[in-house]
Amino acid sequence: MNKVILLGRLTKEPEIRYSQSTNTMMAQFTLAVNRKYVRPGEERQSDFINIVAWSKTAEFAQKYLHTGLQICVSGRLQVRSYTDKNNQTRYITEVVVEEIDFADAKRNDTNENALNSSTPIPKNTEDNTSEEILNGDDLPF
Repeated sequence: MNKVILLGRLTKEPEIRYSQSTNTMMAQFTLAVNRKYVRPGEERQSDFINIVAWSKTAEFAQKYLHTGLQICVSGRLQVRSYTDKNNQTRYITEVVVEEIDFADAKRNDTNENALNSSTPIPKNTEDNTSEEILNGDDLPF
């Protein structure tokens, strides 16, 4: 079974791209996830996990997710590889999201109405992870 559940904060706004073959929306973002244990005298360490969302889940990410927001994601771990310009094999590890839940406390101001618990969060039912992405200047492929 390949199941990942993470609780963390977005480090920046989701980056939106579209697949070349089917024009499917994809959102990429990074979650800062705190480690459980802190050594005495040291600051808490965090891991920065790459997250990928497709289709309706990507649309949801574009509309409602923003820098600093605490969310819980569940999905599957995926490892991809590619060959760089120097003919070296590189690996990318990321979580392909199936569900996103808000974890921040509910706020009272009117601009945060989208964060209430009744907001439907779509499940990603499509597996478009092998599609190429348009405008992938910083992507290795």
